[in-house]
Amino acid sequence: MTNEEYIKAIDIRCSRRTFRNIALDENSKNVIKDLVNHINEKVGLHFVFFDDARFAFNLQTGMTSMIAVCGDDNIPSREACGYYGETIVLQCAYHGISSCWVGSYNENKVLEMLDLPKGVRLYCVIALGYASKNKSIKEKVMYNATHKKSKPYQKMFEACDQKLPEEYAFAMKQVEKAPSAVNRRPVKFRYENGVISASVDEPYSDKSIDFGIAQLHFQLGAAAKGISGEWKNGKFYTEDKTILKFPSVDNE
Repeated sequence: MTNEEYIKAIDIRCSRRTFRNIALDENSKNVIKDLVNHINEKVGLHFVFFDDARFAFNLQTGMTSMIAVCGDDNIPSREACGYYGETIVLQCAYHGISSCWVGSYNENKVLEMLDLPKGVRLYCVIALGYASKNKSIKEKVMYNATHKKSKPYQKMFEACDQKLPEEYAFAMKQVEKAPSAVNRRPVKFRYENGVISASVDEPYSDKSIDFGIAQLHFQLGAAAKGISGEWKNGKFYTEDKTILKFPSVDNE
């Protein structure tokens, strides 16, 4: 997918918990499996795709496939699980497949189906399927119970020593749209001396999954405005300090 398509997918994506009783088509399943294999090989994670995952859920209903989000028991792996898991979520959203990051499921049943190496953890799962156009009553009730008013990006900052450039403001608006457990938004950002950094107060927890998701959304938003960069050790490093955009033209 192009960066532009990812930005569109951010607007399309919406967590869904009730799916239609229709299995994913074979082509879609094969693409998801290829994405999972690519991520595992590239990053050293241990994602596992389940074609029929209805055994894993109480609250999710309908025909549900699933990705078990697994990785090494350390902070970088937790962040990578969020970052790369969200790449799959966004690609699915762009191609009409609904999803939900799930932290509450039948963990014992899922672990029974997995053969994880020593030192590898099951962090959460991603439910996948075809959702109806409109949310069910159950979904609306659950949403109201677990979500509060979305936190604007300005309140995500612990420190900001100057006005945020419009390119970074756009990137932060993409972070606003990122999924987060019960909409808690645990990532705390700082903008100091022209550098964006971020952290969570409990990195050895599932908050680091949220951090990885937020990193991806910020990176995609920045790239959409001409800033190419990546996150390393909690800081966003740009490949080139120069913002890529056309100069103004004097038509007179």
